[in-house]
Amino acid sequence: MSLFHTKHLRMVSVIGLSFAFFAVVLPSAHAQDTATVTGVGSSFAAPLYQNWAASALKDINLKVNYQPLGSSAGQNQIIAKTVNFGALDMSTSVEQLSQANLVQFPTAIGGIAVVVNIPGIKENKLRLTGDLIADIYAGKITKWNDPRIVAMNKDLALPAIDIAPIYRADGSGTTQVFTSYLSKESESWKKSFGSNTSIAWPTGMGGRGNGSVASMVKNMEGGIGYVEYAYALQNHLNTAQLKNLAGEFVFINEDTIQAAAKAADWIHARNYSIDLIDMKGDDSWPIVSTTYVLIPAFNKDSKNVTKFFQWGFSHGDEIASKLHYVPLPIVVKEKIAKTWEYAGVSSTDAKTK
Repeated sequence: MSLFHTKHLRMVSVIGLSFAFFAVVLPSAHAQDTATVTGVGSSFAAPLYQNWAASALKDINLKVNYQPLGSSAGQNQIIAKTVNFGALDMSTSVEQLSQANLVQFPTAIGGIAVVVNIPGIKENKLRLTGDLIADIYAGKITKWNDPRIVAMNKDLALPAIDIAPIYRADGSGTTQVFTSYLSKESESWKKSFGSNTSIAWPTGMGGRGNGSVASMVKNMEGGIGYVEYAYALQNHLNTAQLKNLAGEFVFINEDTIQAAAKAADWIHARNYSIDLIDMKGDDSWPIVSTTYVLIPAFNKDSKNVTKFFQWGFSHGDEIASKLHYVPLPIVVKEKIAKTWEYAGVSSTDAKTK
């Protein structure tokens, strides 16, 4: 090979390596334009936020990293300002919002299903009441063929097996909602255990997150647990009928969750704090919750968070419905937009491109 050809090949190699180097170290224009926000909290809301994030990325060039670590973690981390938003399934008090300079707003509505694993019992056939569930979790009812359960399910052949109550071991808004329901339905439960994101459970086993509880019930014969409705469906779990405030036994589905949501007075709710447990109406599911987001007021990073949720409110209702959440009423979305403006966190580019 001639000296000219040798030098030429070396030059081509050097040029090729140079282009390869710049292709690796220089980010694309799209990557430079993509901002990132981080959220932590509610596992109840995780399927919704993660699906919204995947769909919104191409429209608003915003990457959303969301970790479902439980509502208590969401509240604690946003107060500590270690994340851009915290997500939780219970409202935060006016005092806490003021002290931490936080803005609260709802994002969607969901139902909590009571799920069971009882051999021989088909989907949605078991009937339960709040006071029966309270006594199960209190350790007062320990067998599925207990006379009180049998009396309510005379058409079912309930087996003589142990009941295995399963609960959330982490600080959980789902637990707060569920124990609030038990406290409304059972005076004994209210006095002994009350409602909170975490309580001293008298019996049973704990799992971390909705997904863990769903998995434990699915694999535990005799199990009973409480999970957000989407997790019950995704895991093909057997849901129970519950007796509502009107005295009717109802199934959990989008219609019964929406019936409860429609009965609420959203406009006059301060900081959107609203109780959707045991709402009026023959068709209302009794354990319904609003899921919330907390962000710092007058914070530039919060504008990216509202940009994301504005996309969800404008374009994410179909996704929410497919995941078995109930989207917020339009009047609530309009009120939230005004809240963002007042708190200095409204994104000027909140709508899709």
